[in-house]
Amino acid sequence: MPQILSPLPGTFYRSASPDKPPYKADGDAVAVGDVIGLVEVMKSFHEVRSEVAGANVRFVADNEEPVMAGAPLADLD
Repeated sequence: MPQILSPLPGTFYRSASPDKPPYKADGDAVAVGDVIGLVEVMKSFHEVRSEVAGANVRFVADNEEPVMAGAPLADLD
């Protein structure tokens, strides 16, 4: 099962701001290059783009969860 991994250590966010919808929801299709969230490092936000495609995304990292570099953020089917 392909995974989308965190490129950096920091805090994972599923949307651009609290009042915006998530980039992707559980069950959404994901194409190569799609933004699935952000990782914040010292007030700098970095887009997390998928390097793989899948018909069904399932997030394993929660919104606003601290993550390490290389940690799985989502699984793809």
